[in-house]
Amino acid sequence: MQAKAVVLLSGGLDSATCLAEAGRLGFAAYCLSFDYGQRHRAELHAAARVAAALGAAEHRVLKLDLAQFGGSALTDTRLDVPVDGVQPGIPITYVPARNTIMLSLALAWAEVLGSRDIFVGVNAVDYSGYPDCRPEYIAAFETMANLATKAGVEGNRLSIHAPLMQLSKSRIIQMGHALGVDYSLTVSCYQADDAGRACGCCDSCRLRQEGFAAAGLPDPTPYRT
Repeated sequence: MQAKAVVLLSGGLDSATCLAEAGRLGFAAYCLSFDYGQRHRAELHAAARVAAALGAAEHRVLKLDLAQFGGSALTDTRLDVPVDGVQPGIPITYVPARNTIMLSLALAWAEVLGSRDIFVGVNAVDYSGYPDCRPEYIAAFETMANLATKAGVEGNRLSIHAPLMQLSKSRIIQMGHALGVDYSLTVSCYQADDAGRACGCCDSCRLRQEGFAAAGLPDPTPYRT
């Protein structure tokens, strides 16, 4: 019987590659996505397409409402998504505590499934400067997970896998391409329209475009402009 892994799946390029890597390693993937009040809801449809295409054992979507708190251009429509290029510092597209919330719920499902492995597609090389994408954060969360759970206390150590952490965007794309990921199914744009067409100018679009160019592969993304 395959070991089970919970895979956080946003529907974007990185999480799709992470799911493919979990499959390559022999895990049965239980994918978890979140309807958290994000303005780029087309990513949820993308997540469903990716989960089906890559043979996930199960895919669930949990509904949260982080828009009640706001504080991010991704959850508060009164704030504009930056389109002037990736800037130093933590951008307004950072969603407060998002990865901590999502990893905690993934941890809960992993315990119920009897899984000791969680995969997350965070990256600390070509990314937008989010503090919850850093290796020290992932290491700290893993430590907490093993202190705070029945599984961890009983010696069934839980591992947080972040296989893309130290890879450039171009290397991630090359890796996914080799694993058979169809990137036309994914949506990365922070303000994609309902059809999944990308703006082409937000941070996520710029990093994606640059990644495909550096990887020497065609970008299958549909753009509005």
